[in-house]
Amino acid sequence: MAADRDGISRRDVIRGAAAGGVALALAPAAADAQPASAAAPPAAVTGRVFDDADGASRPGIPGVLVSNGRDVAVTDADGRYTLPVTDETVVFVVKPPGYMTPVEPGTLLPRFFYNHQPAGSPPALDLAYAGVEPTGPLPASVDFPLRRQEEPKRFDVVVLTDPQPETDAELDFVRDDLMPALRGTPARFGLTLGDIMFDDLSLYERHNRIVGTVGLPWYNIGGNHDLNYQAPDRRHARETFKRVYGPPHYAFCYADAVFVMLDDVDYLGADRTKPHDAGKYQGRLDDAQLDFVRNLLARVPQDKLVVVTLHIPIRTYQGDDAAENLVNRAELLKLLSGRPHTFSMSGHTHTTEHHYLGAADGFAGPGEHHHHVLTAVSGSWWSGPYDHRGVAVADSRDGVPNGFHVLSIDGTAYETRFVPAKEPDGRQIRVSVLSQFHDEMRRDTRPGALLQPRLPARELHAATVVANVFDGGPKTAVTLRVGDGDAVPMTKRVAPDPFVAEVYARYEASKKPWVSAAPCSHLYAARLPALKPGTYPMMVEAVNEYGRTVSTKLALEVEG
Repeated sequence: MAADRDGISRRDVIRGAAAGGVALALAPAAADAQPASAAAPPAAVTGRVFDDADGASRPGIPGVLVSNGRDVAVTDADGRYTLPVTDETVVFVVKPPGYMTPVEPGTLLPRFFYNHQPAGSPPALDLAYAGVEPTGPLPASVDFPLRRQEEPKRFDVVVLTDPQPETDAELDFVRDDLMPALRGTPARFGLTLGDIMFDDLSLYERHNRIVGTVGLPWYNIGGNHDLNYQAPDRRHARETFKRVYGPPHYAFCYADAVFVMLDDVDYLGADRTKPHDAGKYQGRLDDAQLDFVRNLLARVPQDKLVVVTLHIPIRTYQGDDAAENLVNRAELLKLLSGRPHTFSMSGHTHTTEHHYLGAADGFAGPGEHHHHVLTAVSGSWWSGPYDHRGVAVADSRDGVPNGFHVLSIDGTAYETRFVPAKEPDGRQIRVSVLSQFHDEMRRDTRPGALLQPRLPARELHAATVVANVFDGGPKTAVTLRVGDGDAVPMTKRVAPDPFVAEVYARYEASKKPWVSAAPCSHLYAARLPALKPGTYPMMVEAVNEYGRTVSTKLALEVEG
């Protein structure tokens, strides 16, 4: 059936309430259905979470978490809950392990929420893109159906960030670059961590239909380019997002993992002083989200894996700007402290980074909190020359090919794996050979000639091998072996990837004007050993924090 203006299929509206998802309580079911917060509500929503697979009887499910974005209630023995609401509340359920919510046909967007906004998005905002239509009076019961599904402890998740098409043509790039790489994926669901669009929110529907062809339920959070810029501040900056995707922050469970989806883009109002910077913002979680995380985790046992997703990184190597880092990260990390199994992911910077956060950042342990900044689908914002398919090459500003990650979970253990979109089974390391004495004639041969493993013997003493380990981090160990010599450690070097710096310089006219090579946090270097003229096998091998080994081999030519 056709979807209503909230994007919720009418077949999923039960007894006057919008369809949604559900969240089974992870702690023992409470006997009451009271919210965790004791604040006196101006109004209350009540409803029921039930098993939709059992025909007309629809038995209620006890111990399910339902939230208004701040408070968390637990359903009683009949599956009933009560929560305070205002006239701008998204009520949602936290999908429980072993159950699934309705999904929208075609897009497979999970429908686990009810937008309660009787007057709709304020007309005075004059939004460029449609917000929430008036929902009218609160229904007598807002009910959430769910059905049982098998959820193995070991599963994969596709994780995208910053697809960020600015036009229909760039959305073609998403379709033609990303979809072939995802075809046949064994993953159980997908996540997109913001900047779904590049300001033009009218492209949401087409984007969702394209991603829907992957055949997986797909969860989303917003980025700084998914905002309604006409809003004066954070309060109404997600009106279009709410209409299409539901609550800007929420949570759901799968097997032994709890996914906490947060919105850390704190919109500060319009700023049109810079190209493509239509709004001022900083990385910040508001009080409602911090309360939500606190109230949610109070119901999550210590033996569960907590996966936190954000758009703006908790921390980045790209400077201390408040627009690039979560300024109140200590408050979030304090809430995660004491848990043995936590992990977080973000996007935003169009770089790939690993951070290990401890007491100095606000995480009291045990151990360190691992935060992973993920590769952007759009790489260099879809910059660069076109490949044979007519898709922009789009190498990221730290030299990583555009692509995505796969998060693999086994109980409370996890690993991430980088997948280059253009070569899903392709290389994980790029190697360049640099010399102080390259002559300019070689620049005119072909792109990358300065960086190729061929050099005169006279330059050997000044030559350095530089390896970009695309998903490397502080705990990655990298070695170089030339010929039948011993493997020697490569040393981390913080600098722009020389390959992408040359590509950007050579194809200046094909890239976005703000794109430039950025310092790479996963670059490693070693001097070449003394060699006679000849051709030698050369291998760079990297062992990452998960103990997984990646390598690349090439032939080094030393000319007499």
